[in-house]
This record gives sequence, C-alpha cells and structure tokens, in this order.
Amino acid sequence: MTTPATSSQVGRRRRQQILDVAAELFAERGFHGVTVDDLGAAVGVSGPALYHHFASKEELLGEMLVSISEYLLDGGRRRVAAAAGPADALDELLRGHIEFALDRTSLITVHVRELVHAPELQRKRVRALQNEYAELWVDVLLQLDPLLDRRIGRAGAHAVFGLLNSTPHSRRATREVMAGLLFEMGHAALDTLG
Repeated sequence: MTTPATSSQVGRRRRQQILDVAAELFAERGFHGVTVDDLGAAVGVSGPALYHHFASKEELLGEMLVSISEYLLDGGRRRVAAAAGPADALDELLRGHIEFALDRTSLITVHVRELVHAPELQRKRVRALQNEYAELWVDVLLQLDPLLDRRIGRAGAHAVFGLLNSTPHSRRATREVMAGLLFEMGHAALDTLG
C-alpha cells in the first residue's frame, strides 16, 4: 500500500512541474515571449496561482538556472570522485555534460539565452557555480598534464562547453551518433591543450 503524499511533497512536485513547463516554453518562445498566464495555462492553473510557488517570473527563471548549474556541478563532482583516475574522470565529465546537453536541450537553450533576465543574486550564484564547474574540469586536465597553464585549461574547458551546449542548434543525427561525435570532438579539443 502506498502512503499518500504530504502537502509539501505535492507542492514540490508542482514547483518542479512548473519549472519543467517553463523551461520548454522559455526555450521555444524566449523569456519575454511567455506570460505568467501562459505558464499557468500550461500547467492547468490560473496565472496568478503561480505566485503561490514563485514570487515572480524572474524568480522562477533564476531558480531554474541555479538548479541547472547545481545539477552539473554536483554530477561532475560525483563522476570525478568515482573515477579510476584522471583519464577516466575526464571521460566521465564529457559523458555527463553530453548526456545533459542531449537530454535537456530546453534547459541548455534557456541557460545560454536567458541568464540576463534572472534576478542579480541568482545570476551571481549561477556564475559562481559555473566557475566551480569549470575549475573541476581544469583540475582534471592539470592532473593529466601538470605542465598545462591553468588559463589555457580554463579556456579549453569553456570551448568544449560551447561545443556541447550548441547541441540544441546542431542536432542532425540520432542521440547515439551525436553522443559519440560530441565525445570524440570534446576529447580532440581538449587533447590539443598540452
């Protein structure tokens, strides 16, 4: 027998549903192309009912973008911690980011295009998390090549992020083919750093 959901569980599920629907709509129409009424209609409530979950559309966007950055950083940390060594860690970082880019294209699109519309505190939090994520990659690259200049490693990591994050605009093959292609291209780009 299943236990009935508590009101806080129901509220969390509703918040997540709103975030998921908002990501799709923001990716499709842009942040300013979506009204609170559009969001409400898409989740089956009135627009003003969204204010039970978020103070504003901007706050909703900010929470979405912070959660994307936390997801990537937490996942990257777990992958590096579980890796057999730095070469395996780099492979796992690439696979994790590729998986995210291929499976969560609306979030990648919103992340790239709409950060400017999030509240300042959340923008700063996103940037801090992004920097930590990039440094995680750079640390692995330096383990592979201790003579690598950290600035070059950082530039290379950001170049690979750009490649992987362009997936929503360039997907022309099956998911499996794209995953393999992006993995090889990401490795090739990072292999040129040393």
